[in-house]
Amino acid sequence: MKRKDIRVAVLRIEGTNSEAETARCFSELGASAELVHMNQLDRSKVAPEDFRRLEDYQALMIPGGFSAGDYIRAGAIWAARLKSRHAKELEAFVAEGKPVGGICNGFQVLVEVGLLPAIGHEVMSPDPQAVLHINDSNRYECRPVHLKHVNKGRCVATRGIRTGEVRTIIASHGEGKLLYPKDAIARILKDLEKNDQILFRYVGPDGKPAGYPWNPNGAPGDVAGITNEAGTVFGMMPHPERVFHRYQHPDWTRDAKAKPDAAGDGRAIFEGVLRYVEKTL
Repeated sequence: MKRKDIRVAVLRIEGTNSEAETARCFSELGASAELVHMNQLDRSKVAPEDFRRLEDYQALMIPGGFSAGDYIRAGAIWAARLKSRHAKELEAFVAEGKPVGGICNGFQVLVEVGLLPAIGHEVMSPDPQAVLHINDSNRYECRPVHLKHVNKGRCVATRGIRTGEVRTIIASHGEGKLLYPKDAIARILKDLEKNDQILFRYVGPDGKPAGYPWNPNGAPGDVAGITNEAGTVFGMMPHPERVFHRYQHPDWTRDAKAKPDAAGDGRAIFEGVLRYVEKTL
């Protein structure tokens, strides 16, 4: 499939706030990205010309923000709406091998809806298997973090990043602690590692495991992002769209050789999604 023909739906509802940046990342890479309000997936809620069908897109992204005010818990309300109204469409989309990504609030939504980690399920678990819990600091954390890419090739979005490579991405969340049932934390972490479902781990500047503040939320195993068993659905708490360009990095002016228009550390993730679509769809 030619890149110019790839259509990416960037879903939004009340409270999302990173949809424009996410869409622009795909647009700058040559794809056609469209902001789609969830109401547009329901024919009864919009004018005929505004109705959209998920099946007409080759990739789906759920961006960051505070959907529905993050009431109850982050991402829960949006996930409930998606699952109650569009579960079959989502399942069909994933079953066709089309990539789905969630960033920050979008990651929270994918976990709540059952598309991640979906251990033991082909597409979607009937109930959430994890939760993005309140940061250990009990406050909102917003700053650059170091992420070590630990995936060995399962995730379609990160195949362009070497295993073991450390990248700087911007964290910005209050509920980012990826947590599992208390009596199953060790088992689930082991399953995620065995299935190559862990994407990134928070590390210190030296690339080694480190506690707070390098892990901004206290997630067990320092997990910052995961994928499903097929590798086509992925989610991460830090925001790659906020370091798409080199000039968005907080330290770029300290490097005399740095080119401000060069690729930032987050660009490879969007590029990875499009390369996968080009080759497989």
